[in-house]
Amino acid sequence: MVAPPDNDVLWARSLHHSHDNSPALQGVSLGVREGEILAVHGPRGCGKTTLLHCLSGQTVAEEGEVWFNSAPVHTMSALQRERLRRDRFAWIDPRPTLVPELTAWENAALPLLLRGTPHRAAKAAALEWLERLDVGACAKRRPRALLQAQRQRVAVARALAAEPTVLFADEPTAALHTADGRQVLRTLTAAARSHRITVVLATYDADVAAHADRSVALLDGRRVNSLTADEVEGRDACSLSV
Repeated sequence: MVAPPDNDVLWARSLHHSHDNSPALQGVSLGVREGEILAVHGPRGCGKTTLLHCLSGQTVAEEGEVWFNSAPVHTMSALQRERLRRDRFAWIDPRPTLVPELTAWENAALPLLLRGTPHRAAKAAALEWLERLDVGACAKRRPRALLQAQRQRVAVARALAAEPTVLFADEPTAALHTADGRQVLRTLTAAARSHRITVVLATYDADVAAHADRSVALLDGRRVNSLTADEVEGRDACSLSV
């Protein structure tokens, strides 16, 4: 095993993984720098979600290595990987996965409470992020009383309130209308930059990828290029003009 570069908070080498004997990742390697927002860009079914699952320790790749801050995630036990996800990582799904019995602020505070953060501090952090995402008025409501867009904002607040080292966002605006998606994405990226949170953002949308510092493209489970945000915007503009 070769340790990753010192400036990479996440590093993966030669990841291979399959689903039902169908290749999902085929030799993908990448590094993510501390505080960087990296978009993993490509069409549906190209391997984006599988890559995020492997990087976050939810899935152990069949071949290859994943390192977090020079610690080999791929050799950790299931319990070690669970603790890593609880204490250092956060995750946003395409559709909100909230605990139905808990209120919005309790859902947003849950990762902090599971870490042992005092109740008052956890609640204050949750309420702050709910306000910043324009759902502060929903703090005492349960998920069933919220609109889909409100539930997704609560899920984003939950991820940001935990102040993770790395936030994995899998199509976080896919279920939102365009205006809602843009507002949530602006809040997410601004918070990440101000709090030095590393973000790995999976998206099929070039407009979403353009909010990142850099974009890595996947096609059929393979990495095909790496672009800066300006290059993503330029390539999209060229495709529209053809």
